[in-house]
Amino acid sequence: MLRLTATRHSAQAGRHGARIFTAGLLAACLALSLPSWAQDKTDPIVAKVGSEVIRLSELNAAAAALPPQTRQLPPDQLMPRLLDQMVDTRLLAQEAHKVGLDKDPVVQRTLKDVQDRALVSMMLEREVGPRITDAAVKERFDKEIGAQKPVQELHARHILVEDEATAKKVIADLKKGADFAALSKQYSKDAAAVEQGGDLGYFKATDMVPDFSAAAFALKDKEVSATPVHTQFGWHVVQALDRRAGTPPSFDQMKDQLRQQMINEEVRKTVARAKSTVTVERFNLDGTPIRATDQATPPPPAK
Repeated sequence: MLRLTATRHSAQAGRHGARIFTAGLLAACLALSLPSWAQDKTDPIVAKVGSEVIRLSELNAAAAALPPQTRQLPPDQLMPRLLDQMVDTRLLAQEAHKVGLDKDPVVQRTLKDVQDRALVSMMLEREVGPRITDAAVKERFDKEIGAQKPVQELHARHILVEDEATAKKVIADLKKGADFAALSKQYSKDAAAVEQGGDLGYFKATDMVPDFSAAAFALKDKEVSATPVHTQFGWHVVQALDRRAGTPPSFDQMKDQLRQQMINEEVRKTVARAKSTVTVERFNLDGTPIRATDQATPPPPAK
C-alpha cells in the first residue's frame, strides 16, 4: 500500500461524559446515561444472599455496564436475568470466602489490581471528563481543522511492477496507444488498484510516499510519467488524470477522533503530574538494579 495516512475516521463516542483511556494503562471508562427504568430515586433491597443484600442501585449499575445491545432488552426480561447472575455471583463469592480463597496471594493481587483500576478510572473520570466538553472539542476543531485552507488533491492511476525494464516496456506500450487499464491488469502487482484499472482515486501529497507524490504531482493532467518512478514498493508508471481542491473533513466526521485525542492528552498530563510528586524506581526483571551498561550495544566481534 502506498498510502501513509488514513482518510476515514470512525465515530463511536457517547452523548455524555467522556471515554477515558490511559494509553494502555486501563480500559475505556464511559459515563453512561441510564434508561428511565434505572433512575428510581429509592434504593430498595431486591435480593438477600445469606447476610448480604443486593439493592436496586447495584442492579442498575450492573445493567448500565452491559453492552448497548443487551441494554435494549425489555426491563421485565433483562432485570430478572441480571439479578439471577448477581445472586449466583454472591453465592459463589461467599463459598470462596468460606474456604479461605480471599487469603490466597494470587486473589489478593488480583483484588488489588481491580481496586487500583477502579480508583484510576474514577479519578480520571472526575479530573479529565469535565474538561472535554462539546464546546472544547468544537474549539479545537475550529482552530486545527476548520481554519485549514483547501489542499490540492490529485486523481491519478499507476501500474506497479518489480523491475525498471518492465516499467519502461509499459511506458513504451502506452506511447503506442495501449490501454492503461489493460496493462494494469496484465502487469501491476498492486492488486487493490488493478480492480479499478490502476486508479488510485484522489489523494493529497502527504497521503503517499514522498518519491511517488513528487513525481505524480509534477505531471500535467492526462500525462504519463516519461520514466519509471522508483519507491520502496517497486517501479511505478504513473498517469495524472485531474486535480481538485480538497475540502477539510467536517466537525461531525472529526469530533469523536478529536475528543479521544484531547482525552489522551489530558490523561498524559495527569500521569505526568502524578509522576512529578513520586519517585519511581525501576529494576531488571530479576530484581537487580538497572545499570547504564545494561542497554548498551555490544561491540562488533573482532576481525
